[in-house]
Amino acid sequence: MTRSPGLRLERNGAIATLLIDRAVRHNAMSQAMWELLPQLVAEAMADEAVRVLILTSATPGLFCAGADIHEFAGHAGEEDWRVANQAAIRATQYALAHAEKPVIAAIDGDAIGGGCGLAIACDLRIASSRARLGVTPAKLGIVYSLFDTRLLVDLVGPARAKRILFTGALHDADEALAIGLIDEIAADPAEAARAMAKVMATNAQHSIRSSKAIIRRILDGQTDDDAITLGQFRDAFTLPDFQEGVRAFREKRPPAF
Repeated sequence: MTRSPGLRLERNGAIATLLIDRAVRHNAMSQAMWELLPQLVAEAMADEAVRVLILTSATPGLFCAGADIHEFAGHAGEEDWRVANQAAIRATQYALAHAEKPVIAAIDGDAIGGGCGLAIACDLRIASSRARLGVTPAKLGIVYSLFDTRLLVDLVGPARAKRILFTGALHDADEALAIGLIDEIAADPAEAARAMAKVMATNAQHSIRSSKAIIRRILDGQTDDDAITLGQFRDAFTLPDFQEGVRAFREKRPPAF
């Protein structure tokens, strides 16, 4: 386990869990937390035993209230701090969105502003019925970054993204599911995320990671194959995962990847 104020990374076999643990501030993200989170994601990605990462709260009923507005207000007049804060938030979102392995957000409470940004940077989002999601820069007079806005547009489309951003409204779990902001509602989102992660962990990791990389290329604007994606298709037939998959199919047993 890797611990730090406000965040901790736990590993249990093939599944790592990144826990937001600052209940006294409703899990609001401090500058130190923004700076640390990409490092913890990188630590999980570098661990060969880890196949899936879950992002959730250490405290039931919470997810993340966003950036620590008290801290932000205290440093608003300091340009160096604003630059560092922007860089740290971008690094966090980028680390989650571009993580090599699947990342699942388990949301059991409010995911607001930067908290919603954390969720939408993950590959999948599972929420409880008490979750609320919203992006609220219009309530604070601030501007959501282009990278985060694009993540939102990728999920819900431009018209719904405009409505979310222009109104600053909070969406309950049913609304969030209907517009594609979350993927599933579960009584216990952390447990549902673990169940999904276990399935992913048993499948061919080369296939999953290559598929994730290709989807990211599509979202980043690539419209056709290039030498890299063509090579991924061809080379897969020469790798151990394919050989095991074929053996398991012929032997009528589950593959052991």
